[in-house]
Amino acid sequence: MTRVKRFATPFLATALFGMTLLPGAAIGQEAQPQVTTSEVGGATLYSNWNIVQNATKSPLHKTLIKAISSAGLVEELSAPGPFTLFAPTDKAFAAIPKMSGWLMNPANSAALVEVLNFHVVPGRLTAADLYKRIKAGGGSAVLTTVAGEDLKLTEVQGNIKIEGTQGSVGFVTETDVEQSNGMIHVINGVLMPTMG
Repeated sequence: MTRVKRFATPFLATALFGMTLLPGAAIGQEAQPQVTTSEVGGATLYSNWNIVQNATKSPLHKTLIKAISSAGLVEELSAPGPFTLFAPTDKAFAAIPKMSGWLMNPANSAALVEVLNFHVVPGRLTAADLYKRIKAGGGSAVLTTVAGEDLKLTEVQGNIKIEGTQGSVGFVTETDVEQSNGMIHVINGVLMPTMG
């Protein structure tokens, strides 16, 4: 009987010691999700940051973050979501200077909100999800934005093309930038809603 006790004590101590070495886990706590990083424009973005935090750090999205702030959407896009944001680059906004200037005018803030919401889809959609939907749709997919309007997605030579209204179009240039509250896909165009 004594032998069993001597064996059990070191075994139990070893087992408990091993448990304390598990990364991210403490006794009585769940393991935390692993933080991943993405590089956008040379900046490192973190999966445990929200959409606004990461967009603020991205050197390619200065105009977008200024627009989000001007439209009063910081709180919405920092909420738990999840959301998928098709994020136009500064170059995309610069390609339509008259429209961008008009949108950034405080008198047109309602229109700016419409345009920005037209780039946001409910849910966390990866590039694999988007390609799967395009394939299931026979070559195209429709996503309804938080603005309530539809974006059309197609695959062109392996790239995802997104069409808005008024001939607006963008291609996804960087995929799967993971956020704590969703996903960002970088696009090279500004998508326009109906603008009612």
